[in-house]
Amino acid sequence: MPISLERLTARRRELHRVPELDKDLPETLSYIKSQLETLACHVFSPCPSTVCAYFDFGKKDAAAFRSDMDALPVVEKTGRDFCSLHKGKMHACGHDGHMAMLLELAELVNESRELPHNVLLIFQPAEETTGGAKEVCQSGIFEKYNVKHIFGMHLWPALPAGRAASKRGDMLARSSEVTVEITGKSSHIARAFEGRDALLSAVLFIQKAYDMAENEVERGQNRLLKFGKLESGTARNAISADSLILGSLRSFAPTVFDFMRRRLYEIASEVSDMTGCRINVDINEGYPAVINDDGLFTAVEAHGVDFDRLKEPFMIAEDFSYYGLKVPSVFFLLGTGSDEPLHSDRFDFDEKVLVSVVELFEKLLTL
Repeated sequence: MPISLERLTARRRELHRVPELDKDLPETLSYIKSQLETLACHVFSPCPSTVCAYFDFGKKDAAAFRSDMDALPVVEKTGRDFCSLHKGKMHACGHDGHMAMLLELAELVNESRELPHNVLLIFQPAEETTGGAKEVCQSGIFEKYNVKHIFGMHLWPALPAGRAASKRGDMLARSSEVTVEITGKSSHIARAFEGRDALLSAVLFIQKAYDMAENEVERGQNRLLKFGKLESGTARNAISADSLILGSLRSFAPTVFDFMRRRLYEIASEVSDMTGCRINVDINEGYPAVINDDGLFTAVEAHGVDFDRLKEPFMIAEDFSYYGLKVPSVFFLLGTGSDEPLHSDRFDFDEKVLVSVVELFEKLLTL
């Protein structure tokens, strides 16, 4: 059965019209189920706002493939005739394309007569928010269906249109949010000695944190620590009583993450001693790193799959990482060849690029 670009395009555009957020996906779920229920598979929901399709070929294990479903709180400005019908919501990250691609793969699996594994297709929520992949992993389906390995993909504008890419080992970073709350004491700047300067504490904290990230981490370890927002003070002639710093800590090796987290707490204590301000640092666990399984990656290469090899990992995060903690996994990026970045209110792509990953995943069905 040939891949249908017409079907891929129609489904992507139908899904693009009805973007929904997080786990609140009634129209999306209804559409996915309606497409899958025409096929010879078991359609079920292992956990809230998730749809799976299981194709049983009587084999001892299963190969899994994943798509995310949620959109973003973005006002669309593409001007396309199939633009979002839901005000303030948009598939600005390409998950509409991911779903269309996996539905097309379902059509190909449905026509297959003999495959080396049973096939489990996972449509999951909340990739953009709370990490829906984690709940899927906790649902028990990997054990129930004896999943041997899993593959996933994401559209990526910076790569050539229609070209899939991946790399061995480190692929996408662990990402954790860093929140720093500083409490000082306000005074008139003419009597600054009576205050405790929360703005100065924020500046010192950021300087020391950046110096740590640059100079104290072992060379060759990919990591990133950046702060994107600083709020402090109320007036030009008053010592600031409060500061808020928001940033992100990203890494691959758990030892690097643990070291940098510990040092941020220590830096907070050092700055507190210097300025007299109270400093609270909160660093959430975030998503784990996406690390492609070495053995599975070698098998993919040996299977003659056509994809480009990335030289360096990306510092973006993806909750596909949870699947890799459960079973061997490999994640791909698919180029759209566009100058418009992900999450942009003008993000769009030519549906023809989706054919490449459907072909790639069709090949991986026989791995």
